[in-house]
Amino acid sequence: MDAELTRIDSLLTTSEVEALFIRLSVEQLRAEAKQAGRELSDKIIVNHQAQSRLALRCEILRALCAGQAYRPMSLRLATSPRERQFCGIDGLDSVRIPSKSRLQTYATWLPEEMMRQILAQLLRSASTQAGSERMGLDTQIELDLILMDTTCLEANIRFPIDWLLLRDAARTLINAIKLIRKHALCARMTAPESFLARMNKLSIGMAMAGRKADSKAMKKAFLRTMKTLIDTIARHATRHRAELDKRWVETDLTRGQAEQILRRIDHIVAQIPGIKRQAHERIIGGRLVGNADKIHSLYEAEIHLIIRGKSGAQIEWGNTLHIAENAIGLIVDHQLHREASPGDTKILRESIARIEALNIAPIHGLGTDKGFASRANSKLLEEKDIFDATSPRDPAVHAAKLKEDPIFAAVQQRRAQTEGKIGNVKNDFLGGIPRIKGYKNRAAAVNWAVLAHNLRKLARQAQKQTVSREYPDEDEQKQAA
Repeated sequence: MDAELTRIDSLLTTSEVEALFIRLSVEQLRAEAKQAGRELSDKIIVNHQAQSRLALRCEILRALCAGQAYRPMSLRLATSPRERQFCGIDGLDSVRIPSKSRLQTYATWLPEEMMRQILAQLLRSASTQAGSERMGLDTQIELDLILMDTTCLEANIRFPIDWLLLRDAARTLINAIKLIRKHALCARMTAPESFLARMNKLSIGMAMAGRKADSKAMKKAFLRTMKTLIDTIARHATRHRAELDKRWVETDLTRGQAEQILRRIDHIVAQIPGIKRQAHERIIGGRLVGNADKIHSLYEAEIHLIIRGKSGAQIEWGNTLHIAENAIGLIVDHQLHREASPGDTKILRESIARIEALNIAPIHGLGTDKGFASRANSKLLEEKDIFDATSPRDPAVHAAKLKEDPIFAAVQQRRAQTEGKIGNVKNDFLGGIPRIKGYKNRAAAVNWAVLAHNLRKLARQAQKQTVSREYPDEDEQKQAA
């Protein structure tokens, strides 16, 4: 990995990615200062530039380490001189390792739109003759062929069960109450632990009821008791919230820490009517609840049920991730969708528009699976003079095209590797299922993963070309002779 880090270090400089990242960071800092009416000294700007460089390199390194968690990453930097050197924290007089909290801040250092400028800068540098030569590439990157696929970036939640959402709400509210009472702000109530014990007992009873002959009646009885109990817990939490909001100055909490507790209580209390109604409809009423109206998680509001229909992954909870790569495997476009997937056919049109907006090179061919195929998309590709290698939805037509069109067959054979590319990004750069909460943080992790992936791909491409020049094969030797 040492040689790879050396090449990536060089790529960050020669592609001007690092310079752009620092410049955008300073622009953002100045915009925030102007909005707040603050003046920025030269010392603050210089320090922010140093922190921006550290943020860029630490996050690239973390993505190269399969999205390692913040605390283990901090420990890793403390024990690895080569990785500290890559990040620029290998001073002779002192070494200051970023803490886990500082690394977490680095993960969202720049907003989404600025990170896309960083990714575009790397692609543009590699696509010009001068830029590719500076980066050690023999040939510039082209976009002749684009290959697309989508997947589900799973959220770190368990299988959502209606009555377990009630237990989760109780657990979160009780923990918040205990935290408030720990700071000597008490509203009259029975010991908080007793409420949680009762809710856990009801949850166990609900789970065991499925094995009884009269399971339906038992589940309804347990659910009615759970609904009453959660209402009681919510009332206690609301009263403790009011005490904290009014008397937080009497504690050793900062206003920011108090606000965090207040938001936690508000977030759960606001969802209690919804999870009660959902559980009532399904368990007591025996009625289906529409997917759009379901609450899948109390803590991850922006995830969706994605029906994939694949072996071992019939359904998944998360966000749709779209990836488009070129022929050599560079990711030229990606999108983590906040809302439910608009469908692959619409994703294709949006992706082409984003790739064209890069102003790198024209697209000559496009390969996808059958999910992207539609008459409208075929017409669009024809209008843009792009070879249509989207897989037809009819298996017979697909098989016929494989036999009749060798170019289509070659593109489809190459397209199969794109599924592996998605697995590579998810497992080797995001750590499988990212242990990250919130769409904004997951989208930021995807941006870093794509940047690290492209840097590694270009570094290995440059290394391969160097080896080819130094150790030409027998055919090249004969031609040279």
